[in-house]
Amino acid sequence: MTTGKYLRWKDENGNAFRPVSLTGTELLNDRTLNKSTAFSYEERKMFQLDGLLPPRVQTFEHQLNRVYDGFKNASTDIEKYLFLRALQDRNETLFYALLSRHIEEMTPIIYTPTVGKACQEFSHRYQKARGLYVTQDNVSKMDEQAQHFSGKDIKIIVVTDSQGILGLGDQGVGGMGIPIGKLSLYTLGAGIHPAHCLPIALDVGTDNQDLLDDPMYLGIPRRRLRGAEYKAFIKEFVHQVKRTFPNAVLQWEDFSKSNAFDNLTDYEEFLPSFNDDIQGTGSVVLAGILGAVKIKQESLADQTYVVYGAGAGGVGVADQIYAGLLKEGCSHAAARDKIFILDSQGLVFDDRDGLDEYKKRYAKPRALAEGWSVAEPSKVSLTELINHHPVTVLLGTSGIGGAFQEEHVQKMMEYTKRPMVFPLSNPTANCEAVPEDIYQWSDGQAIVATGSPFENVTYNGYEYRIGQGNNVFIFPGVGLAAIVSKASKIPLDMFTTASYALAEKVSDADLQNGCVYPRISQLKDVSLHVASRILENMQATEANSALVGKDIEQELAAHIWEPVYLPYRRV
Repeated sequence: MTTGKYLRWKDENGNAFRPVSLTGTELLNDRTLNKSTAFSYEERKMFQLDGLLPPRVQTFEHQLNRVYDGFKNASTDIEKYLFLRALQDRNETLFYALLSRHIEEMTPIIYTPTVGKACQEFSHRYQKARGLYVTQDNVSKMDEQAQHFSGKDIKIIVVTDSQGILGLGDQGVGGMGIPIGKLSLYTLGAGIHPAHCLPIALDVGTDNQDLLDDPMYLGIPRRRLRGAEYKAFIKEFVHQVKRTFPNAVLQWEDFSKSNAFDNLTDYEEFLPSFNDDIQGTGSVVLAGILGAVKIKQESLADQTYVVYGAGAGGVGVADQIYAGLLKEGCSHAAARDKIFILDSQGLVFDDRDGLDEYKKRYAKPRALAEGWSVAEPSKVSLTELINHHPVTVLLGTSGIGGAFQEEHVQKMMEYTKRPMVFPLSNPTANCEAVPEDIYQWSDGQAIVATGSPFENVTYNGYEYRIGQGNNVFIFPGVGLAAIVSKASKIPLDMFTTASYALAEKVSDADLQNGCVYPRISQLKDVSLHVASRILENMQATEANSALVGKDIEQELAAHIWEPVYLPYRRV
């Protein structure tokens, strides 16, 4: 199968082909069309490639073996990342075919955790142009820039201003590595053709002094735009996107927590957009919790939730748990009562001065802590909260390595036989606890999931597979569903549906093993299931007129591209 756009072209025998107008080095330099050494002898004559390639024609299998050998010969993860990026820049069909065959091995290279180092070293390892770099000086000319961009039918955009890159903070223009990596996962997981994908870096300056002092830094060497000036820039950017790419879904990625919520709130009604750090993170965590309550044979409402880290991801997790509780029959008040959030000042209370707007919905009344034995009444710690309240679910989104301790887990076991402990922060060094320790502290009873990839853990002769709560299980399917349905808005309900869909893809064998996520190798199957469930829900609720009377499976199939070479015909 190839993307629906190309299924229209069939030869006299009914076989699919692709019409191509480029010839010679222009064809070889087009990363979406290049077949490199796999061009047939006939194609080499037809497209004026004689003498431009080594004489022997290779099969696709030979090419895959060759590039996999090259990948394995790279000695470090960053070298492997650069090898794959170089392959992506010259032959995207081969790149995605390689990824699809080695998905568990390569996704940690093209995205977390290795992409973090690639962002840090971006200016020193820059290789080839990809995507758009939008600045205060050129934002008004995006329509002109788009005319010179290779992709003309953009369907998905991932954009960052690089202020909150993973757990690394401000990486300036180097944050471009994040949109590039995320869009690779859209293609890998949901089959969205790479020509329909556009990474964008908003260069609004940087407050990273090391970058400002680095003569090799490729971004504008000035302090970040802030306040009204920043908001005006974002407004112009969003309006340019809607004008220039009217069919595109926009994903906000790795903005600071306050800007993440502001941008989402300001523009979610204006164009189909979402923030993966907020909604994607929340959705994947809810899916893990759904699996865990199935293991416990309990319900969402039977749990008390603590989210340690009240940034964009943490509050996004709280929002999605809240939505799940409502879906299962809780009242609004009861759902909020079950969710506690902590930030750098401890448990969030509603009488705190200068409390961020997005935290207010989970802020607790000060009276809750009356009678508690605490060191500072104004700053209730994680330990003090767990000691005084029956916490059964502990979720880490703080970026503070080692924040979860043995005393926390052992106290939780006084409230429940199977505590859920999800240290979700990336990269691995920022993980709130390592799975091996959690199993030891809980005598193997805790239900554990992480945000970073971890090897299996053996405890008391039993091997546990560590499920990774990776947003990649959510955003490709959501994006594909939004594209297929031509959605004008992406509501939170789509992410709630995605959570339940992901939970459905965890096998009984995994649940019996205490694992609440599928393997990354199942990504394509999971993404299509998530998209299908969202579209079915939209169709059933008549939430989208474009889906009335449509066959969901056929609609999805028409949008999915597989990385295989088609025969070319010259036009």
